Amino acid sequence: MMKVQLLRNASLVLTVREKTILVDPYLAPKGTYNAFDFTGNDRRNPLVDLPLSEQQLADLITHTDAVLLTHIHSDHWDDKARELLSENIPVLCQPVNEASIREQGFKNVTPVADELIWEGIKIGRTGGRHGTGQIGERMGIVSGYVISDGAEVIYIAGDTIWCEEVQQALDKYKPAKIIVNGGGARFIEGDAIVMDVPDILQVCNHAPAASVWVVHLEAVNHGKQSREEIRKALQEHRLSDRCFVPEDGGILF
Repeated sequence: MMKVQLLRNASLVLTVREKTILVDPYLAPKGTYNAFDFTGNDRRNPLVDLPLSEQQLADLITHTDAVLLTHIHSDHWDDKARELLSENIPVLCQPVNEASIREQGFKNVTPVADELIWEGIKIGRTGGRHGTGQIGERMGIVSGYVISDGAEVIYIAGDTIWCEEVQQALDKYKPAKIIVNGGGARFIEGDAIVMDVPDILQVCNHAPAASVWVVHLEAVNHGKQSREEIRKALQEHRLSDRCFVPEDGGILF
């Protein structure tokens, strides 16, 4: 069985076939970085600490077999992660980010163009849209991943709103477990750049047999929707039995 733990924001610890994969590591202490620009507030990021002690973080880094990156925005691949991780660790990424990651000093970088097998684990890359209009274009290319150990299929959607690419991924892979980035993050102008409540409901309604987990919450200064708000909406739509909003450090499955 695959296991997933939420660290903070979109950072996940995925255990599959006795391998530990660190997804979108955002590892700096609370308040390390400036607020994102054009957000209407100056709260420093991350807004909260990791749910790990320094020793626990060191142990995690020691036991990490690979890193999987949906994209390389600073709240998914930060300076602290690059400092802590070995330059020789396998890094799996979307093709558009390969050169940048190599320039950062990492030597074992594998782009996932479509699908590949790594250590017996099947990883398929999916598309997404990190916002709409000009803001979506400026946010750049983002990816999600569908991961299978041969018995189970999970879909990590990444930084995307509900869009045709997400629908296509759900239709193609029919994952039983789905992890979406929520919170409705946005700038002063423009639409949300990750899923808000209506988008999360779309995912649940389009995949009625799947269980869904909502992460990417309450950790960055441009997030707009809280865990409480999302849980309330899920309860109102009678989805609390299969759509979950874990706390930082929580075990998803």
